[in-house]
Amino acid sequence: MKSKENNIIVAKSYDFSLRCVNLHKYLCDNYHDYHIGLQLMRSGTSIGANVREAIRGYSKSDFTAKMGIALKEASESEFWIEILRDSQYITICTLLLKPEAYKKDVVIDYVAMEIPNDFIVGFGL
Repeated sequence: MKSKENNIIVAKSYDFSLRCVNLHKYLCDNYHDYHIGLQLMRSGTSIGANVREAIRGYSKSDFTAKMGIALKEASESEFWIEILRDSQYITICTLLLKPEAYKKDVVIDYVAMEIPNDFIVGFGL
């Protein structure tokens, strides 16, 4: 299996899983909400689990099936995040916003700075 460092999908799905677990703990500790946070944690961690299984798949059809399940779980996770946002349990924030970078409409509650779409953001020395 490729390591998390060499496969961006594996790395991002793993990081998203951790964020879902931490959000569930936050909701339990601060709102005593166990159901919605648990639903998000289940669907969010399932994405990473299915991606990892897909990478280790026996065939192309096995890979395709597992990635399809991961996509369905991502859609369910999006639903639970929208429920949490719309019920005001969480807010969606970003430091930098490039509006044309989003493939679909995203409701963002707080934007620190909006930058032109032709501006390139990068890290360097």
